[in-house]
Amino acid sequence: MSKTFEDFFSQLQMDMVAVCLEYVNNQADDIYIYGSYEPQMYFFDAFYRMNKQVVHKHELNKVNGQRYDVSDERQWALLDAGIEDLKEIHKKHKEFNHDMPTEIKLHYDVTQNKLSGKYRYDLVYSNSEELLPDHIFDAWFEEVKHQEN
Repeated sequence: MSKTFEDFFSQLQMDMVAVCLEYVNNQADDIYIYGSYEPQMYFFDAFYRMNKQVVHKHELNKVNGQRYDVSDERQWALLDAGIEDLKEIHKKHKEFNHDMPTEIKLHYDVTQNKLSGKYRYDLVYSNSEELLPDHIFDAWFEEVKHQEN
């Protein structure tokens, strides 16, 4: 049986989750993954909810007393792995003649083992003089951080 586009897309998103989960030694409550592709630029980043606190990947050691490897090398490895998954997602979108999302926001609820996603297909930042993908990512981080638990 041949794989469908949905099979590939689901698998690649789960790969992103697996890499982000491995980064925190399977200790997060929630993982929030941001990926974007706008003409010739890929962007990937992630943040976490741990012990009811929303933290960036470099702030993990502030939360639950564990020591995580948040070295620059480890952070770059996480980002590089995410970018590779985005490139593969883009390749599969082309292969199956689908439009590539300009923005992918994934939320993985670790305790429920549930993945949900939101996708955009319009330009988010490349048509703006001021906006960068970091700004969009940081705004989402702040939005999640200030949501009621």
